Amino acid sequence: MKKRALGFWEIWNMSFGFLGIQFGFALQNANTSRIFETLGAEVDEIPILWIAAPVTGLVIQPIIGYFSDRTWTRLGRRRPYFLIGALLSSIALCIMPNSPTLWVAAGMLWIMDASINISMEPFRAFVGDNLPDEQRTQGFAMQSFFIGIGAVVGSMMPYVFTNWLGLSNTAPEGVIPESVKWSFYVGAFVFLTAVLWTVFKSKEYSPEELESFHKNDEEFNPVITQEENLIRIKKLNRAGMVFSIFGAIITAILIFADLEKELYIMGVGLLIVGLLFITSSAVRKAKGRTGFVIIMTDLLYMPKTMKQLAWVQFFSWFALFSMWIYTTQAVTSHIYGSTDTTSQLYNDGADWVTILFAVYNGVAALVAFLLPVLAKATSRKLTHLIALSLGGVGLISVYFISNPDLLILPMIGVGVAWASILSVPYAMLAGALPAKKMGYYMGVFNFFIVIPQIMAATILGFLVTQLFDGEPIYALILGGLAMILSGLLTLRVNDGATINIVEEKIL
Repeated sequence: MKKRALGFWEIWNMSFGFLGIQFGFALQNANTSRIFETLGAEVDEIPILWIAAPVTGLVIQPIIGYFSDRTWTRLGRRRPYFLIGALLSSIALCIMPNSPTLWVAAGMLWIMDASINISMEPFRAFVGDNLPDEQRTQGFAMQSFFIGIGAVVGSMMPYVFTNWLGLSNTAPEGVIPESVKWSFYVGAFVFLTAVLWTVFKSKEYSPEELESFHKNDEEFNPVITQEENLIRIKKLNRAGMVFSIFGAIITAILIFADLEKELYIMGVGLLIVGLLFITSSAVRKAKGRTGFVIIMTDLLYMPKTMKQLAWVQFFSWFALFSMWIYTTQAVTSHIYGSTDTTSQLYNDGADWVTILFAVYNGVAALVAFLLPVLAKATSRKLTHLIALSLGGVGLISVYFISNPDLLILPMIGVGVAWASILSVPYAMLAGALPAKKMGYYMGVFNFFIVIPQIMAATILGFLVTQLFDGEPIYALILGGLAMILSGLLTLRVNDGATINIVEEKIL
């Protein structure tokens, strides 16, 4: 059997939920640093406060992917997770702008990002589940379109409430402006409504139907020998030892050098990963294959295409996270000349950043359907290289601009890159994944979004204060260079269906 080609409106309905998800995500990206600064955070503290989001994604995404692969309810396989995540996210969006202290706001960011991840992660697998190979690029492009539209409106909301509806964009020290609060309330409503549309307007193939599409594929009924099982136990243990040793060494160096405490996250993180691999090796040896063991083992057996795309994702998302963290600070200080969060000048600059974010997301929505055309005429690799190069040049050019209105130009390049980042890597990856593990591997693929975010949140504050003399504009330049490097690394990706055999049972 073969999956049927879906019509335009069917693809529209199954992607519409991303409008709400990105509406909420855009509000978070454009306003979190502003909220943190308003509640008293110093510029070098902001990256570490953002660490909640990527750490949450690192934990949540593969777990949600693993369980959604094994879920079947009256609402289907992925849709229950869409709904649960939307409900929790909407509540968090209402609470965050009312945070009384900085640490409450940081905690709400953690909860909000966990909830967004519950909804977002299965959406990627949803495309792989429902669309045949030839429609997947179109499916991810449709998601990019809704991501762009949702982010445009979400990013503009504070500006709209201030300049069109007359709400104040300033407030006393330590108080979030009314324009920001009402933006988050609207975001909660849009998030939930859009996801409900997809939940009730879309259908899913049953597990039996999905298996019938691949009943002759070797990877769905693989058998490994006891000898191979022992090899995998040793491989898990060896990986654990390597990560643990490197983590311990890095942590010891940081302690000895008495560097900033946030840098310890790298060393401690590696140490924790190492201990997880060692534990999974011991559990596999004693009890066989548990859910935890399968998750850890499959990390070591990622498809080749996925490993190559990991480097592309790492540098492109490092660049994006640099932009999300520091654009407000860079624009308000470098162009508007203000760091006083209670001043009109600072808040005008912060509002303009929300418009700039709306611009790049709007561009992404407009070019989303052009990328598949360009990819068909050239290749997906070349398309991604061009898009990321435009984005990198855009970020670097912010340094040379003094007129705020001209900042729209670099945002056009960033928008083209954003559209490609949201679609092309996923289209290349989908054909390289076994269908029964689509959700899990899509979750693992997000590691290479999350890890660079953790890296950025860990080191950018240190770099800005120690290397860049407190000037956040240089963080955007670093991000631009990383994005161009990401584009160059795309050229080495094997863009073909190279599904690896993964275990199901042991002889």
